Amino acid sequence: MRENITLLFILALSVCASASQTTDTLRNHRLRPLEVLGIKQTPGSGIVAEAVTEISGSEARRLGIEATKGISTVAPNFYMPDYGSRMTSSIYVRGLGARIDQPVVGLTVDNIPYLNKDNYDFDVADIENIEVLRGAQAVLNGRNTMGGQINIRTFSPLSAKGLRVQAEYGSANTVRASAGYYATLRDGFGMSISGLFRHTDGFFRNKHTGKLLDHENSGTLRWKTAWRHGSALSVNNTATATIARQGGYPYASFSTGDISYNDTCAYRRNSFADALTVAWAGKRVVVTSITSAQYIDDRMDLDQDFTSADYFTLTQDRREWTFTEDLFTRGSRGIYSWLGGVYFFYRNGTMDAPVTFKNDGLQNLIENHVNEMNPNYPIRWDERRFVLGSTFRQRNTGFALYHESSVALDRWNFEAGLRLDIERPSLNYRSFAKSGFTTFHKLPDGSEEVYNRTPVDIDDSGELHTTYVEFLPKFTVSYKGEFEPYVTFSRAYKAGGYNTQMFSEVLQQRIMAMFGLSSPHTLEQTVTYKPETSYNYEAGFHWKPSALPVKADLALFYIDCRDQQLTVFPPGTVTGRMMTNAGRTRSFGAELTAVWRPTDDITATIAYGYTNARFVRYNDGRNDYKGKQLPYAPSNTLFGEIAWNASSLSFGGITPSVTATARCVGDIYWDDANTVKQPFYCLPGLSIDFNAERWSLSLRGENLTSTRHDVFYFVSMGNTFVQRGLPRRLSASIRIRL
Repeated sequence: MRENITLLFILALSVCASASQTTDTLRNHRLRPLEVLGIKQTPGSGIVAEAVTEISGSEARRLGIEATKGISTVAPNFYMPDYGSRMTSSIYVRGLGARIDQPVVGLTVDNIPYLNKDNYDFDVADIENIEVLRGAQAVLNGRNTMGGQINIRTFSPLSAKGLRVQAEYGSANTVRASAGYYATLRDGFGMSISGLFRHTDGFFRNKHTGKLLDHENSGTLRWKTAWRHGSALSVNNTATATIARQGGYPYASFSTGDISYNDTCAYRRNSFADALTVAWAGKRVVVTSITSAQYIDDRMDLDQDFTSADYFTLTQDRREWTFTEDLFTRGSRGIYSWLGGVYFFYRNGTMDAPVTFKNDGLQNLIENHVNEMNPNYPIRWDERRFVLGSTFRQRNTGFALYHESSVALDRWNFEAGLRLDIERPSLNYRSFAKSGFTTFHKLPDGSEEVYNRTPVDIDDSGELHTTYVEFLPKFTVSYKGEFEPYVTFSRAYKAGGYNTQMFSEVLQQRIMAMFGLSSPHTLEQTVTYKPETSYNYEAGFHWKPSALPVKADLALFYIDCRDQQLTVFPPGTVTGRMMTNAGRTRSFGAELTAVWRPTDDITATIAYGYTNARFVRYNDGRNDYKGKQLPYAPSNTLFGEIAWNASSLSFGGITPSVTATARCVGDIYWDDANTVKQPFYCLPGLSIDFNAERWSLSLRGENLTSTRHDVFYFVSMGNTFVQRGLPRRLSASIRIRL
């Protein structure tokens, strides 16, 4: 019944939106060329010939957007489920996505480019604007932007002034507090420092231990410096440090619904990032340099069988440095505009990822299988636990040249771009195991005698490396006016890499081979995956009629994807996830955004995305999945919002406002065979705000119907697990500006 009410509410929104317009808080329309958040844009055309969603700071606060996961469904066909921990930052756009390793969407925060997907999920205080570009962004942004680009900007010390404080308390004893001070020290020179802290007790309880799993303490500290020398030179530096201490991974049995495992699951992260942006503007040319450095030190602990039995655990301990340099120029002369540059990055990291086999794992995964084959000579492991050790050093170097030109002929604009990406990933590895087992001889009377003792002493090391070269073209034709149609074609790619979590599986297979059980995969097949490439076709329009209070955007897309990367749990009793290339897939769909403002106080917004993504060619050696829908990518996303700013009810300088929202997703298939899925569901929300000149008070509710839904599903060792979505949450917050 609750779901039916929610659907009726959304249908009412869609009827309103079909009549007509937008506010500046959420828009998919023309942006002035030098105001777009991503400072890489060819000047001169004044046209954004792609699907763009922009969310202002006030809209982000009203919707409770504190991190990238909050953008989910607000931008059509953009879905970022909240499961696992902050390490599992999966994003799906237009049928493209990835659960591990390479992202499908790029992310910058204050011009800091985040290259590691595991570092995408963190809270951001004092958001000024968020820009979500959907569709391939490869020419200007390169690798891993097949699905789009997210640009987040926080307040500048040259625009914001004074002290900003926020305190929030909500369900599950959730506390969020932030404070920032912004000061202009002299003309053209300012500094700011801001900090944020978050705590929650969590929502999901481990039945085995009786304790809450998804508890968290996290924080962010940001220091910004900005200097402008006249109109020609600007220098900006942003330094950010974050910490996170979490439980997480509340994976429940699909059959019983219980979360019950005996070993620790946790995630902790320390990270630092800094970006220096220097821009010089001449009469016709702007030269910009963005130099960044990042460091991440994180650790994941998993009870990898997610049961109360003692099978095995994983610890993944990692440290990584990343350096990037992006130097580019842009300019215009007459009808011709251009942007071009050179890009370089270097990543260097180490990882220690041991898998510890315990008693039940040894017995059920090794001993029982071997003893069934040869019952007269059973084996028993000498120790009831041993370690499959894996250590890695990963290096990745990339270089790129890119250029985009634009020619404006009256109202028509023609753009062409090309990028050359050269990337060389390498992996130095060491895999080791030291243990032993005893073989017994079963005598006729049923007793046993020692037959042989066999040591297990494996120590393998080596290096894997390869080089990828990618040419990424793009062509666009667009028209400028109240009605702005466009068509575009581009090629993009997602980088290849190595399945580091599968080295424990390689070791396990080495041990099984000692008993005559052959390994199904070679080392190269198991740990290496290739780049994923896409050919993207898009047509759409931005419509902003001057005579009507409406704005609307429509995008139609078709994506031909080759060697699509899929995350799988290989068959059998394995201990790791595996990235594999799935042959060929195709995706097509549509995106509609419309905003209607019938009065100065009322705004209605609807954002709908439809995706049909299927395998064209994928056979895993056991089954042919041709024609099946891609797992984990939703077929529909729907966001609806009605906002009422009750200025007529203002009293004592206090203006109330009410915002009703609904976020809807589905269907989501969970397996390649399309046998299990999460049906379409809607999560209604409500925000009541009281705004004054110096302060505001907000009361907000999310998933008010407490709709039950799943955000993750997987099968491991023959067991099926699922994570439920968050239940109803209520919160109250106060913001003060001094």
